[in-house]
Amino acid sequence: MANRTDPLAKSIHGTNPQNLVEKIVRSKIYQSTYWKEQCFGLTAETLVDKAMELDHTGGTYGGNRKPTPFLCLALKMLQIQPDKDIVVEFIKNEDYKYVRVLGAFYLRLTGTVADVYQYLEPLYNDYRKIRHKLSDGQFTLTHVDEFIDELLTKDYSCDTALPRIQKRWVLEASGTLEPRRSALEDDFEEEEEDKEEEQPMEIDEPNGREKDNHRGRSPARERDRDRDRKHERHRRDRDYDRDRDYDRDYGRGRERDRDRDRERDRNRDRDRDRHRLRDDDYSRDRDRDRERDGRERERRDRDRGRHRSRSRSRDRRDRDREDGEYRRRRGRGSASPRGRGEDGVTREEPKRKKEKKEKKGEGNAPDPNDPEIIEMNKLRASLGLKPLK
Repeated sequence: MANRTDPLAKSIHGTNPQNLVEKIVRSKIYQSTYWKEQCFGLTAETLVDKAMELDHTGGTYGGNRKPTPFLCLALKMLQIQPDKDIVVEFIKNEDYKYVRVLGAFYLRLTGTVADVYQYLEPLYNDYRKIRHKLSDGQFTLTHVDEFIDELLTKDYSCDTALPRIQKRWVLEASGTLEPRRSALEDDFEEEEEDKEEEQPMEIDEPNGREKDNHRGRSPARERDRDRDRKHERHRRDRDYDRDRDYDRDYGRGRERDRDRDRERDRNRDRDRDRHRLRDDDYSRDRDRDRERDGRERERRDRDRGRHRSRSRSRDRRDRDREDGEYRRRRGRGSASPRGRGEDGVTREEPKRKKEKKEKKGEGNAPDPNDPEIIEMNKLRASLGLKPLK
């Protein structure tokens, strides 16, 4: 919740003010100790005290890209969005140079083009030294006017992308800004006035009238003045041509970048189409392989089922054959007097009964010396029959 933008804050350049700082740098700021301890709960009034404690400028530094307190306070200003009057007072503050630089950096991010040139160009006359922390953690010495020139001419400062602004000569041509007047021009004019006042007065003795010698209108001075005007005009034309060439080169560079991006997009689309065709071929081959595998699996299952049914019928026939042989052997074994019973024990009862009958026959056999038997045998012999035993 502490990292959210003020609900009353207005959008800057069509977006959330905190989005003017890149997301990676912004996340580094949110994770820094200075942001959590020193920037928590700051308002537009208490922010001035923290800005007065600054002793250097810079973006991020070190291997883990730690943010500087200057960058943390700039993001805090984007979060709370102080009034324009407070920012202008920051810039006009001559006692604390880092407060002035912080206000200029914030105005460069959020201000309009006219405000940027109106409030930052006067700071070209501030030549005080300031310390700037580099990306490797070392400090370097710079000046306020150099920092302001970086804000007005560069596209990147303190690891933050600056919004693009129009060139000054474009604004002058459109009437938005007046031609810039350098502070040195006033010094030159004062010096010329002093020289003109020091010019000696000549007196015409016969007439007793003063002769001012046109007070500085001598031919040499006129030539010098014309030369200075020509030099100034030449310098302005040169600056105008340089800015125009820069804009033309910048436009050509943007056209080249646009053509390069267009060519990259075409190559990307071509590669995407190639990959899509390759994926379609791969999908088609995969589907074909899957169908072939399915047919092979069905054929194997069908052959396996046929082999299984054939094996079952063969096993049934073998089982029936074995059962028939078993039944025949069993039937044959039950008809024989020497067969085995169901319990596997040899039946010896018929043999025993036969032996008993033979014993009984031997005991009841007729006596051959019996007279009846002898007469019966004689009768049988006369009839041609065999004798009785």
